[in-house]
Amino acid sequence: MIPSPGSSTGPRSADAGAAPSWSDAPYPVLVLDADGTTVVDRNRTARLLLPGPSDGSPLRDAPPSWLSEAHRRHAGGSPDAPAGPPGGRIGDRFYQARPTPAAGGGVAWWLVDDTDRRLAEAALHRARERADTLAALFSTLLSSLNVPRCAEVAARMAAEHLADAAVLITPPAGRRYAVTHARRGEPVVQETRQIDPHGVPGLAEALRGFPPVPARWINPDDIPDWVVPAGFAGPVGSVIVTPLPGHGVPAGALILLRSGTEQAFTPDEEVFARLFAARAGTALSAARLYSEQTAITATLMRELLPPTLDSVHGVEYAGHYRTAMDHERVGGDFYAVHPGADASQETFVVLGDVAGKGLDAAVLTGKIRNTLHALLPLASDHRQVLTLLNGALLTSRHTRFATLVLASVKRHGSRVRLRLTSAGHLPPLVVRADGAVEEVDTHGTLVGALPTVTVRTAETVLAPGETCLLYTDGITEARGGPLGDELFGEHRLRQALAECAGMPGEAIVERVQMLAAQWLGSGRHDDMAAVAISAPRTGPSADDDEHAGDGGPPGRNG
Repeated sequence: MIPSPGSSTGPRSADAGAAPSWSDAPYPVLVLDADGTTVVDRNRTARLLLPGPSDGSPLRDAPPSWLSEAHRRHAGGSPDAPAGPPGGRIGDRFYQARPTPAAGGGVAWWLVDDTDRRLAEAALHRARERADTLAALFSTLLSSLNVPRCAEVAARMAAEHLADAAVLITPPAGRRYAVTHARRGEPVVQETRQIDPHGVPGLAEALRGFPPVPARWINPDDIPDWVVPAGFAGPVGSVIVTPLPGHGVPAGALILLRSGTEQAFTPDEEVFARLFAARAGTALSAARLYSEQTAITATLMRELLPPTLDSVHGVEYAGHYRTAMDHERVGGDFYAVHPGADASQETFVVLGDVAGKGLDAAVLTGKIRNTLHALLPLASDHRQVLTLLNGALLTSRHTRFATLVLASVKRHGSRVRLRLTSAGHLPPLVVRADGAVEEVDTHGTLVGALPTVTVRTAETVLAPGETCLLYTDGITEARGGPLGDELFGEHRLRQALAECAGMPGEAIVERVQMLAAQWLGSGRHDDMAAVAISAPRTGPSADDDEHAGDGGPPGRNG
């Protein structure tokens, strides 16, 4: 049993044989008078913590102010007293005080050192804040795959959580660097400028991905003016230069600045800055990789996208293309128009359908288009062109086949003469001026599947206002209707074309695609492509007299 303070076993009356008393407790104990203004007694540990007066007067002196306030609340039974034990600082340590009654109406306060627990809680709180900061940074950065936007977010968050200002530099494009300045609470400023990385201690190394030098090694006076954002408060007092690690290559560097009135960066803060930079670098690297891939895709895509068609050598052309998937821009259908050198030369038109859809089909589409472009000098001989294309596809690694229809187009006076060859493709349809719809008698085997290609070429002539339509089976095989299971079919296509007599080719193509889309509704479909070749209704060319005898339809050849 430990006697209560103030008993006969107090610190001045204890003898060597007495039971242990509070004077022997490892915790400091202060006994205050009833008013809490004076220390009337203390144990050995308390004497080491708070020595009494040094002039030899009795051990009566004022307790810490926070303890006096806690004593008054305790004695008065104040209802606004804090729920937990009172506490405060003594020197550089923090103590909690727990009261017990003492003789004479006083109170003995047991002081428990709470410094380590508070330091641990503060460290845990900082760790949670930093984890939340990194999570928010990564989440925000990954929501955008735009490099300038990522740089803006990273610099702004660095200025808010790590320093008074932040400067983010990304790898150069030529001799110019993208520099992002951010000050706490101010708008972010981005610019592109020529800089000398060697002018900033550690920056050239950080841009090459080397580990950062400690902040204490960097003299703030060596920082050039371009690094310090406009409006920065006071001189630079402390600097961190750290790399932004990327996916195998550096994503840039981050410079953190604190003013001369701020505390220098601690080692713990430097570690957190490197963690922050690692997250920012990962996001910037992903954004840069996405931008590069997007640029490459856009460059390659330009060669795969269907061209915009217009009038060529007095003949009107119109085309429309719809991929099977609305989010895709290219697929397995394609068309192209290759004008002759002048009006005396035939224009070569091709429309095709590669087996399958999506990117794989688009790749083969590009191969076919490139091969046909290389065979343009032979374009007048459709059979030879298809034979050579068939051989090229059979020797490639692709296992897909394709159907095509070729057209050689030339204007003769007010009329347009066409030579048409189908290679496994639907035969073209001609819309006459009186509304009649004729099927061109051409047929053949598809390319890329059999050792040889067998085709039949047919010729026809378009009078002013008449149109020849080339189309893919995505239109006729569009499945929809009232019950969603019926094909649009060639019969409905012919009916629609009969209603388009005399219309421009562009309007005919748009109407066919619109009717097919309405028939589909929201159902799935294949790629759909159509090309209209039209003889203008007006404006006969100057060579009418020379070709006046060419008005009748020509014969067909095999």
